[in-house]
Order: sequence, then C-alpha cells, then structure tokens
Amino acid sequence: MPFASLQLKEPLLRALAEEGYTAPTPIQAQAIPHALAGRDVLALAQTGTGKTAAFALPILHRLAPPPASGRRPVRVLVLVPTRELASQVGESFAAYGRHLPFRHTVVYGGVGQGPQTDALARGVDVLVATPGRLLDLVQQRHAQLGHVEVFVLDEADRMLDMGFLPDVKRVIATLPTRRQTLFFSATMPADAQALADRILVDPARVAVAPPATTVEKVRQAVYFVEKSDKPALLEHVLEDDAIERVLVFTRTKRGADRVTRNLVGGGIRAAAIHGDKSQGHRERALGSFREGGARVLVATDIAARGIDVEGITHVVNYDVPNVPETYVHRIGRTARAGADGVALAFCDPTEDAYLRDIEKAIRLRIPVVEDHPYKRNLGAHGRPVARAPHGTAPRAPATPPPPRPEGVPAPWTDGGEMPPVAPPSSRPTHGYRAPADRPHRPHDQRALGRPAHGRPTQGRPHQGHGGHGRPAHGRPTGGGAARGPQHGGPARPAHGGGGAGGPRNGGQGGHGGPAHRSPSHRNPSSGGGRGGGRSRGPRGPRGGRR
Repeated sequence: MPFASLQLKEPLLRALAEEGYTAPTPIQAQAIPHALAGRDVLALAQTGTGKTAAFALPILHRLAPPPASGRRPVRVLVLVPTRELASQVGESFAAYGRHLPFRHTVVYGGVGQGPQTDALARGVDVLVATPGRLLDLVQQRHAQLGHVEVFVLDEADRMLDMGFLPDVKRVIATLPTRRQTLFFSATMPADAQALADRILVDPARVAVAPPATTVEKVRQAVYFVEKSDKPALLEHVLEDDAIERVLVFTRTKRGADRVTRNLVGGGIRAAAIHGDKSQGHRERALGSFREGGARVLVATDIAARGIDVEGITHVVNYDVPNVPETYVHRIGRTARAGADGVALAFCDPTEDAYLRDIEKAIRLRIPVVEDHPYKRNLGAHGRPVARAPHGTAPRAPATPPPPRPEGVPAPWTDGGEMPPVAPPSSRPTHGYRAPADRPHRPHDQRALGRPAHGRPTQGRPHQGHGGHGRPAHGRPTGGGAARGPQHGGPARPAHGGGGAGGPRNGGQGGHGGPAHRSPSHRNPSSGGGRGGGRSRGPRGPRGGRR
C-alpha cells in the first residue's frame, strides 16, 4: 500500500518521495487514518518501527495555515523523555514538512535557553520538548500552551520509568481540555495504562507487536563469562570484522566510561554517551558514531533511549539488565528497516537469574556461545549450575524412618510406656534463680537511670549505687538518688544531671550544663541538678550557674 492511499497532502507525499519512502510501515498504516480523522490514538510500537512519522504526518496534514499576521501560538506539543529523541523528532518534522509553511522548534535542558526563548518569541506551530525545560519556560512565561490543538506523548513508558510522571501531569494541567491526544508507548505497564485512561477520550488502539517481545530478525546469543573477564571478552568479540557498528550497553555511567577507556586503550575507536556528559559531548559522540568515526558507542539505557542510528549491526549487553523489557528495548536498536541484526549478552554468575527472567519473558531459550577463551565453568548441559543460597548447603532428600518391628508398640502409643518425668527440683525455670553459693541481691535495672523500653528514665531510690545522669534518645536525663549503705553513687557531668547522695555523706553535685539543655524543671535557668541523697544525707552543692 503506497502513501498516496492514505490521502495525505501532495507536499507531504513529495517530501516522503525525496526521503526515499514509498510505503508506510504497519504502525503508520494503522495509526495515520485514525489521527487524520481527529480521534485520540493509543499506539503500542517500539522505537524504529516508524512511529514518529505515524504522528508527524497526520499532524502536518491537518495543521491549518498560520495567520498572516500576529503572534503564532503553539498549536502542537510533542513531549519526549530525552534530548536525543527530541532532536530526532524535530528533524523528522523538518524533513516531512519541508514544503509546508510551518514553524517548529525543539527545547531541552543541558544547553542555554536563549535561542529557544528567541524561537518561541517569534512564534512556532510545533513545539518538541522534554518535560523539565518546558516547565521552566512555562514558569518564565516564555512558552504558553493554552492554544494547543494536538498533544503527543511519545515514549510514555520510558517517560514514567525516568520519574517524569509528576512533570507530565503538570504539563497536561496547562493544556486545553478540548484537544487531540496521541499516546505512543513501547510497553503498557500499569502506571502508563492509568495515565492513558486519564488523558485519552475514546481512543483508537493500534499495535504492531505485543509488549515485551523481541524483534524476530534479531539473532541472539549469550556468553557465560566471569565478571573480571568481560573487558577481554569484548575485545575478543570485536576482532570480528563483520561487527561494523556496535552499540554496547552498561548498567552504570561509570561502567560506560570504564569500558570506553579499555577499548580506546586497545586501539578500538569508541565513544561513551550517558547522563553525566554535556549535551555538546553527547551530540559529538552520537555524530561520530553515526558518521563512522567511532565503531563502538557505549551507552546507558537512559542515554540510549531514542537513539535511531541506521546500520547498527550488533548490540552487546555488557551488563545483563535486571528488567526483561529493558533487554527488549536494547536489542531493538538493531535489525531495523528489514535488516538483520545480532544481539550478544555477557552473563556473569551474578546475572544468571536476570537471564532466566529474560528468557521467560521473551519465551525463548537464548543460544549459548561455547567456543570462546573466557568461558566459565558450566554444567554438562552448557548452562550454569543452580547454586544453593550463600552460606547454606544443598538440602539432602529426606529419608524415611526404619520400619517398626511387628508387635512392638510405638512410644507413647498403643500401650507404650511414657518417658520418665523429671522431678520438680530439676525442671528448668523461666525466672531467675540465684546460685546456692551466692547471696541474693535485689536488682533493679531502672535504678541505674538507664533508658528502658525506649524511654528515658530517672533513677529510683534503691539499695546500691545512685543513677548516672545519661542522655537517652537525644534528651538529657537526671541521675537518680540512691540510699547506699555508705556513700551515694558517683556523679557524672551528663548535660546537667545531678549526682546522688547517701545516708551519711551527700554526693557531689553534677557539673552544670547549658541553661537551655537543663533537665531541671523547677529551675530551667540552672544548668545542673542537685546532689544529695533522698534521706538523712546532707544536701550537696548546687551545680551549674544561674
């Protein structure tokens, strides 16, 4: 079916012919008619299936000519999660609408906003933006979204994975309620479905592949390797000249830099792209990879989202992702536009469980590459041997007890004798029993002035030492008084806690602490407590200063 059958305007058909496109992809053939009819659309499509044209072409077709004079408000808003995807969507609008009188601009963070505000001041019809920078421009009154006619949310699942849901809701709150909404996502998790239900009105649902399925043309393989051997294995794999342009995925930004340094040190042209790189560096790295200057592009998942580079022959999962859908997104970077592609995974022992989850999700047992010099020890079937949890031994199968001889009653049943009962004197007790050679000494932990049950306690009068004024849970506590046989307990300078007195000699008053931390309720301006016993002992001197 040619593009002409979709009843698009002649300038659009001419631009498509100049780009070399003659027939729509499946997602374009399904989504464009609904979008042309003005309906909301919920489309499930992965990056690389032509989804950008699926919403750009009907938007440009229905976009009315701009007014001859006056300010040109934003009439189309396309919200995307990353800077790279924003740039690519902007390029697509420019290519498809090259013969139409419309204006567009792209805004994203990481660069100065001067050129972006200037473009908005001149007036634009189509605005492609990332959420953070767009909200900044709205708050500064540089961008006004009150006249938006069409709203496109692209890569919705990744938008939510990156934590942009609050920003997306704030953007939607600034839009008119009467508008057309086009919702594009590779997968449909629960939070994405909830958002779609909220912003779409009677949508047309289209899909080109079920969520979390791999591209059929991607040939997959896994290398079982120790983690320390992954750098050498990557260099070994890249010795194959058939690997012309490879995208390597790592789990962390630091890992991406480390892999890139190792490759460059080995004489392999490589560049890294991740969130800590400046926008200029990311654009240079992506441009070098696209133009062939760099054979290898090492990226994290967030930075690679939206990268659409033709001719990627191989994708290497240097770190196996712990989410199966992430694996699907990664390998979807190859085998585009009908070409074949290869996806390789380096699996170390800590990632075996991730690999099993991926195989379960894609319903495919990934072939194992056994002929390589860094193969780790595997079982007889060529797969890792299941291990018992760390620190435990595999549980042996239970053995049944030996059969009981005929005629012998079981213990305690069938008339068997009960075991002897221990006399009361030898039974264990649940309470404390002092040894016979040790005199009984009453003990009360609360008399020590220590916190019990999570609450600071005051020392109680009791035989023995006076309580120590110790702070509990950040609050100073006063020392408890005691009635010892000779002397009161020692006084410690704990934030104004007082000492303890005895019946014959009063204890020494504690050192005064700061007035605002004094535990004394009767005299808040006094830092220290009062020494002295509760009875008969002379009162010690007052500690602290007024």
